Formats: sequence, structure tokens, C-alpha cells
Amino acid sequence: MNISLLIIVIVLFFICIANIIKLYFMKKSIKEIESTYKYVLNTDTNNIITITSNDRDIKKLTNCINKQLKELRNQKLQYENGNQELKILITDISHDLRTPLTAINCYVETLEEEKLNEKQKECVEIIKTKTKELTYLTEQLRDLSIGIELEKKVKKENCCINDILEEILASYYDSFKTKNIVPNINICEKKIYRNIDKDMLIRIFENLISNIIKYSDGNCSITLNEDGKMSFSNKASKLDVITVKRIFDRYYTLENMKKYSGLGLSIAKQLVELNGGTITAKYLKNELYIELMF
Repeated sequence: MNISLLIIVIVLFFICIANIIKLYFMKKSIKEIESTYKYVLNTDTNNIITITSNDRDIKKLTNCINKQLKELRNQKLQYENGNQELKILITDISHDLRTPLTAINCYVETLEEEKLNEKQKECVEIIKTKTKELTYLTEQLRDLSIGIELEKKVKKENCCINDILEEILASYYDSFKTKNIVPNINICEKKIYRNIDKDMLIRIFENLISNIIKYSDGNCSITLNEDGKMSFSNKASKLDVITVKRIFDRYYTLENMKKYSGLGLSIAKQLVELNGGTITAKYLKNELYIELMF
């Protein structure tokens, strides 16, 4: 009886040892799956998950995960190709619309110089208004095509904020003049350098300045302080504190101010955050203040 019990104990002992060894290799395989899975997801690679275990169930799990990874890669490829095709289509449509709209604007300006009766003036004004609306929609299409690319990798370099801001402001001189806006520009003499994507920074400034030119009902102020803090402000009497809180929302527009920001400010916010910066908006004494810092 004692011998039988001893044999049973010995057998159970070896079974426990075998299970412990099996459990060890299973845990090792699970860790291999986890580390490889993270690597495959975080890198642009076609590698699959491999394990050292010969366990049938672990192999079955690995094959299942590899199958899902393959389907995920195919979906990602379709998504990227679809995005690229959509961007090209939107860009082409935007360009095709912009050309005739520019011509229409020129003809409208020519008509305004002619001696017209009241009915003709009214018709010309309607054409002018509708052309502006179409121009706005064209710009929205352009911004949408840019928004599709926001997930691209940030290519940072050492940029002088002063120089870039001054160049952008100079390029908008005629636009300010056309809208009878006199900008109050205060850029510090100290050169402010930041490690940032230059193309994205240019786009940020363009969106903020374009927003001022389109929607300001008065003059504006643009400042760059020595600590790198930037402020873009303009009179906006049709805004209020509540609506300003949603001004960076992608598709938010104001009921009392048709199509206020569109995609422009939303894209600016995304670009700022992609470069590790912050951007905020506040409303004080009928003026909109947009401040950003990197």
C-alpha cells in the first residue's frame, strides 16, 4: 500500500513538473506574441508573429492573430489608397472650380464699373454674393483635402518663427488692403527658434490670418512675444463666449454668422498639436483672441 502510494506521489510529482514546464513555455510564448504584436502594429512592416513553442493551442492562437493582422494590413492599405484618391479628386475639383470663379469675379468687377439701373445692380449683387459662397465652398474643399493628410509624419527642423511669420504677413498685404484692414503687428526683435515642421507652421499662420481677413469686422492685431507666445486678435462683434468655445470644432458654424470658421481653424489646431504646441481661443470685449505657443 505504501509502495502504491509512493508511486502515485512520484507520478503526480512528475505531472506537476511537466505542467509547470508547459506553463512556463506557454507564458514565454504569450510574451513573444505580445512583444511581436506590438512591434508589428507600431511599425510599417509585413512581418508576422512567430513563436518558439510547439504547443498546438498556442500555434492555433498565433495563426489566428496572423490572419487578423493580414486583414488589418489590407484594410489599412485600402484606407490609405482611398484617402489618396479622395484627396486627388477633391484637389482637382477645387482647382477646376477656382478657375471659372476667378473669371466670374473679374466680370462682376467690370460690370460694377458700368452704369447700371437698380434692377441690374441688384442682379450683379446677387451674382457677387453667390460667387463668394461658391468661393468659400471651394476653399472648404481645399481644407478638406489638407485635413485628410493630417496624419502624415511631422518633419521637424529648427525654424525661426519671426522670419516665417513676417513672410506670411507680407504675402497677405494685398488681402489686408482689399478688406480695408490695418493690422497692428508687433513682432519681437529677439529671434525665436522652435523645432517644428516648417510647412505645417506656414499652414497654421495662413489659416489664422485668412480667418481674420474673411471674418473680421474691424482691424486686427498680431503679436509675437519674446517667450514665443503668439496672439492673433480681431474684432468679431457677432461672436460670444459660448460659441468661441466651439470655434475649433471641425464642422461647427455659427447660426448668426454663417460659415464662420469652417475647417481652417480646426486644421490649425490639429497642426499645432501635432507639433507639440497649444492653441486657445477667448472672447473679450467683442474681440476674438487666438493664442498659440510651441
